[in-house]
Amino acid sequence: MSKRILMVVTTADTMNEGHKTGLWLSEFGEAYIEFEKRGYQITVASPLGGKAPVDERSLEGGETPQEILDTAKHLEDTEKLEKIVGASTFDAIFMPGGHGTMFDLPDNDKLQHLIREFYESNKIVASVCHGPAGLVGATLSDGTPLVSGKTITAFTDNEERETTLDQFMPFLLESRLRELGANVVTKENWAEHMQVDGNLITGQNPQSTTIVAKEVVQKLS
Repeated sequence: MSKRILMVVTTADTMNEGHKTGLWLSEFGEAYIEFEKRGYQITVASPLGGKAPVDERSLEGGETPQEILDTAKHLEDTEKLEKIVGASTFDAIFMPGGHGTMFDLPDNDKLQHLIREFYESNKIVASVCHGPAGLVGATLSDGTPLVSGKTITAFTDNEERETTLDQFMPFLLESRLRELGANVVTKENWAEHMQVDGNLITGQNPQSTTIVAKEVVQKLS
């Protein structure tokens, strides 16, 4: 039987002070392509369901490969997270980033429940860039923050400041994860970087998406 992946994307399209945001398309597309070429069954879900917004910044420069642009069709009608019964029918959960995740993933009760179920069932929990915002509210059954004591990475405070969007964020992701007890390992800005702690796989930035997706594939094979 083919493996089944739950990809959870943001449906938040604005950040503080009304600035537009959404999903970073390459982080979704690169992972989707890696999973699709392995024949995996992929379900794309989001907090609100329906169309997931793509951050226009992720398309700037006109250099996005066509195969990445083509994956946007899978964002037209996402499943609502509430309709996902549980982790039992999936082998892994993958959360791509985009600044939108900072606004609708940390406090999503359904997502927190799913992540706990995946993790405590020894299934893969993977995320990249701002995707680890989904881990911020996740706890284990005993109430401990899921990331406490785990070695992970995420979009760094320095990278956020370099984007100049730090002033429009509800918090800085690296700092919040450290506050929750995570051992956050980072490299220089925009360096390809991944951390693996058991079945918890995290990537630092958009440049790290493919290596994270390939690590998910390797663990599932």
